[in-house]
Amino acid sequence: MKRIVLMGNPNIGKSVVFSRLTGAEVITSNYPGTTVDFTRGRARLQGEQVEIIDAPGTYSLQPTNRAEEVALEVLGWGELVINVVDATNLERNLFLTMELLEKKKPLIMVLNMWDEADRSGIAIDVKRLEEHLRVPVVATVALTGEGIAELVSRLGEAQPLLERETLSEEKKWVEIGRITRDVQKVTHKHPTLWSSLSEATIKPFTGTPVALTVILATFWTVRLIGEGLIAHLFEPLFELYRPLAMKISAELGPGMLHDLLIGRIIDGNIDYVQSMGLLTTGIYVPLGMVLPYIVGFYLALALLEDSGYLPRLATLSDNLFHRLGMHGHAIVPLFLGLGCNVPGALSTRNLETRKQRFIAATLLGLAVPCTAKSAMIFGVLGSYGQGYVFLVFATLALVYLAAGLVLNKAVRGESPEIFLEIPPYRRPGFMVILKKTWMRVRWFLAEAIPFLFLGVLLVNVLYTVGFMEWIARIFSPFMEWWLAIPGEAVVALLVGFFRKDLAVGMLLPLGLEAGQMVVATTVLSLYFPCVATFAVMVKELGVMDTLRSAAVMAMTALMVGGAMRWALIR
Repeated sequence: MKRIVLMGNPNIGKSVVFSRLTGAEVITSNYPGTTVDFTRGRARLQGEQVEIIDAPGTYSLQPTNRAEEVALEVLGWGELVINVVDATNLERNLFLTMELLEKKKPLIMVLNMWDEADRSGIAIDVKRLEEHLRVPVVATVALTGEGIAELVSRLGEAQPLLERETLSEEKKWVEIGRITRDVQKVTHKHPTLWSSLSEATIKPFTGTPVALTVILATFWTVRLIGEGLIAHLFEPLFELYRPLAMKISAELGPGMLHDLLIGRIIDGNIDYVQSMGLLTTGIYVPLGMVLPYIVGFYLALALLEDSGYLPRLATLSDNLFHRLGMHGHAIVPLFLGLGCNVPGALSTRNLETRKQRFIAATLLGLAVPCTAKSAMIFGVLGSYGQGYVFLVFATLALVYLAAGLVLNKAVRGESPEIFLEIPPYRRPGFMVILKKTWMRVRWFLAEAIPFLFLGVLLVNVLYTVGFMEWIARIFSPFMEWWLAIPGEAVVALLVGFFRKDLAVGMLLPLGLEAGQMVVATTVLSLYFPCVATFAVMVKELGVMDTLRSAAVMAMTALMVGGAMRWALIR
């Protein structure tokens, strides 16, 4: 089967061109040995079945990070190259084009965002550009589909330039300048509302309040979508499933197999959260609790990506995150984690180095409260006074910053600079957003669900063999001395590994004083994330780095909890 590779700079609409060319059967994969994604799809073009690969965005074939290394490897798979170029930044994009031509593969150029170039006063003579490059050139507006039909019809015109001379970098830029001057004319146009908005959202003074508003709005939207799906779709579905689960329970009868598959029967019924069975809790947690928020997060993420706002958010936050050993892209795991830590952990793969991914995932599990944690904090401490609620959230924020500063110094590895092209704002395409969201949700179902299931299985086995109760007895004396909370709270902390809001229900009957409840809630928020996030961290970081991350979380939770205990409880 013929392979076509899409190559281009980041943030130029390459994925939209890919979406226009391919159908629904697309696969997002990790390049072997990396956390870098590329997308593959199939299409029938000019009567021929072809495979189309959307390579990671790259500025050059001389890679400076892992994503660009993968892009170079993927290029080698292709028999034909579609070079997607930003028509509003022709000169900068042509450097990659010149490098691609030297690979002597059949190539066709796509001048994407043609409408934005026109609005910006940029006119490009397509025919003259074809003469200079000696390859077919097609102007497109991928968002609306304009030019895609012409692109498909001209694929057969792409031929390798076997006599193409290899130029030095300096000579490439000289040639690019000559071509650009000949084919492009720029006329002055007065700033539009969009261009003024674009400038305002990138400056710290005006961009910061906009960023906070966008993050809060995103969080609210995701929570609304997640809770809506749970209430109106998933909970009714699991109620329909309940009679079948009860029938299986009756058929199995008491015993270890029942405990593993169905779990505990509580008050004569199955509690999908507390039963801990593979066919009850094991199915409910990933599908009934996590998946609804995953859908909301990936939908919101696609909107932020395709609108052009995400690079601005990353640029605004870059200075802060560099001090914490990451760069501006770390804002994505942070704000995704505010709704659900699972997609936050999954998004750490967008960071280039092991050091960055380790720090981002550790800080996420340590101090980024998901919806369940936030609800827990408000629900437990609200009756004691809003000051205690603020104290816990302020502590989490300080821990995030302090732990990041320490990990930046302690963890070996590189934390490279972020190089982002700030694209113009665009109107996201509805079908493209839906397709991108479906691709990611399907990947989650195929790749992450098995790890969540295994995590539930592990907790289930530990409960069944009595390991959890044994751990609780061992640590009760220490917890009473160091945190000044009763030994019974240890069981709640262990259950919090499975679900934080369930652990709250076990704290409330203990009759804790305000200071004790603040300490217990803070420790419950800081130590290990839920089992679903923990399972995903194993997949993203590996077993050893996940264990190191867990050790950092446990030590930090105990130190911060102990400090709060001596400050609040006499």
